[in-house]
Amino acid sequence: MNFNFLSPVPDTVLAHNELLSEQNLGKKIRIHSQQNGMPDLDGIRLAIIGIQENRNDVNYIGNFIKFDSIRMALYGLYPGNWATDIADLGDIEPGESVEDTYFALRTSIELLVEKNIIPIILGGSQDLTYCQYRAYDQLMPMVNIVNVDTNFDLGDSNLPIKNNSYLGKVILEQPYNLFNYSTIGYQTYFNSQEEIDLMEKLYFEAYRLGEVSSEINMVEPIMRDAHIVSIDMKSIRAAELDGNQKFSPNGLTGKEICAVTRYAGISNKVSSFGIYEYQNAQKDQATAMLVAQMIWYFIEGVNCRVKDDDFKDESAYQKYNVLIEDEELIFYKSLKTGRWWIEIPFLENLNNKLKKHTLLPCTHEDYVGATLGNTPERWYKAYRKNNF
Repeated sequence: MNFNFLSPVPDTVLAHNELLSEQNLGKKIRIHSQQNGMPDLDGIRLAIIGIQENRNDVNYIGNFIKFDSIRMALYGLYPGNWATDIADLGDIEPGESVEDTYFALRTSIELLVEKNIIPIILGGSQDLTYCQYRAYDQLMPMVNIVNVDTNFDLGDSNLPIKNNSYLGKVILEQPYNLFNYSTIGYQTYFNSQEEIDLMEKLYFEAYRLGEVSSEINMVEPIMRDAHIVSIDMKSIRAAELDGNQKFSPNGLTGKEICAVTRYAGISNKVSSFGIYEYQNAQKDQATAMLVAQMIWYFIEGVNCRVKDDDFKDESAYQKYNVLIEDEELIFYKSLKTGRWWIEIPFLENLNNKLKKHTLLPCTHEDYVGATLGNTPERWYKAYRKNNF
């Protein structure tokens, strides 16, 4: 595998790692170093990549990003009872142009995902999510993106891409590979009514911060359907972070964002995971440690993955049929994990985005609501989007 784009982990980080106990995570990660070169990726399940690119940040003032503090914090943690091998492949430095960096990131993600290695991407401005998405052009026909963010980042697709406007490019530029886009933790006062209405019109999913904070486990079925996860550090409340990173007094707590990243890890579909909008500072121990813990919980989630969505074996699930008016809803419950799905029907002779019946993750509460005559909103949006 050719990863010429990646520069090694800095010697200062490696020197710090040498001082750690043999039980620390840093001693169990295969690290790209100047001395030893790129590590062997045989058997690797997760690979960390830093992207030092933020020139398309609307507030860019020439500042340079480094991930040394995050790496030191992560290496110093102790692993769980994990069976997966992890590599740190180093950083993609800013190319001559932003497009050069985009190409390097897109290529690296595509190579890793093809090899069933999950990239953990540290950024950089969130427009890099566009590259994360484009890496799937040759990998699968339709993808789902989950964005943990205060904003929808729609913007004007006719204007050059920025970190607050990449979604317009995702939706409107060919090839059209996006099936669903979900935003978790958005804050209404940061989004215009036109953007909120457009999200509704496109049958995309949007969950307000208050909803998510009051019922964090609602994130699990959303993540279970995601291929790409993108987290904007601005979604975390200012009290959890150091000076340079503070954005809003309201946001997800450290505990909540770690629960979100664990749900992302548990999802059998998530094959790339990005944390963006990191702003390094001289003394940013709290921010670096929080990002390290977010990564730790994602890795923990990956280690807890259970294959429970193979519905060919009838002894592995229970099937429930619920009639609402003249519509039959079909639910499935895994006997292995107790997780629920609902079927999105395939309709003949229509311009379907889906080419067959498909199953949408849902909750037990969705099933109970359906028995009381309430159609689950996620099902309705997926159904309409399929025939949109």
